[in-house]
Amino acid sequence: MTKTIQQLHIGILGGGQLGRMMIQSAINLNLNISVLDPNNEAPCKTLVKKFILGSLTDYDTVYNFGKDKDLITIEIENVNIEALKALEKEGKKIYPQAHIIELIQDKGSQKMFFQRHDIPSPDFFLIDSKSQIEKYADYFPFYQKLRKGGYDGKGVIKLVNPNFLDKAFDEPSVLERLVDFEKELSVIVARSENGEIKCFPVVECEFNPEANLVEFLFSPANINKTIEKDAIKIAVDLAEKLGIIGILAVELFLTKDGKILVNEVAPRPHNSGHNTIEGNITTQFEQHLRAILNLPLGDTSIIKPSVMINLLGDFGFEGSAIYQGMEDVLKFSGVYIHLYGKTITRPFRKMGHITIVDDNILKAKQKAKLVKKIFKIIA
Repeated sequence: MTKTIQQLHIGILGGGQLGRMMIQSAINLNLNISVLDPNNEAPCKTLVKKFILGSLTDYDTVYNFGKDKDLITIEIENVNIEALKALEKEGKKIYPQAHIIELIQDKGSQKMFFQRHDIPSPDFFLIDSKSQIEKYADYFPFYQKLRKGGYDGKGVIKLVNPNFLDKAFDEPSVLERLVDFEKELSVIVARSENGEIKCFPVVECEFNPEANLVEFLFSPANINKTIEKDAIKIAVDLAEKLGIIGILAVELFLTKDGKILVNEVAPRPHNSGHNTIEGNITTQFEQHLRAILNLPLGDTSIIKPSVMINLLGDFGFEGSAIYQGMEDVLKFSGVYIHLYGKTITRPFRKMGHITIVDDNILKAKQKAKLVKKIFKIIA
């Protein structure tokens, strides 16, 4: 007898804030969720009946976690691929598929995939060590990105001159030529098991230059219809060529001459989709669950324009988190605070986010600037 979705035993690899928000959507569907995470204080821990403490990169731990599950998904890419491939061979559904996670774990493989499949992306070179960088002196400046292990701005460094490479990584890397871009954009696209595809409207990202993390997100993006259409077309094309089942976040550059280039992709719910919780009819987290469960994909339309603020630990503070200004912020209409359950703050650590919705994006931006000044995370 075929199981109902409520009878399925679903495993999530990773217990961070993305898993936490995914579980909040899963609760509405009364889904049976278990989580594996190496942190005994993971944000997901108190939201599930079964929390397993263990390594995400250890073969036996991941395999043993998955062997009694019907379906396994991820909230982080740094997981043991061989264990997932073994589980797939045994008939377990792994969404996104193991080979896609493996591809995206390696930024070099990602770039080569884009090249092979005519996905527009910045020019790049692959190197194995720091000593090889000098060969490309004529092509500076670059962003050097570690092929594996980088996340949230870590594992990325700007190289502006071949004579100053003291801080360059001495590991296999991608040298990506700097793009003269006007804006950074993102598209969240979902593809279900039966091939149905839906995109969320394009959003615009504003980065914190010190942390290299998204600080503000604006929905909808301030772009013309042609650029919006091009961005969505590229995201759909990429999802179809990957054959992904689940959510795919496609980070994009809009160049000053109006071209769209793919920066990176993430095969999971993403920071650039957090605004969908209040700003759109369907959230990115519910959409991911719909896609991996082969349910009809939800309406992605914007309810109201929104701004998302990443709540990062303030510089100079480390220790038990204190949320300063919360009562003042909650006096504003259309302000929604999401704290991730992390007890310890440190500079630039993602501790939560705030979404501001309003009748137009200008009003939402004005309110967001006030909220940003008032709300602080200290220790």
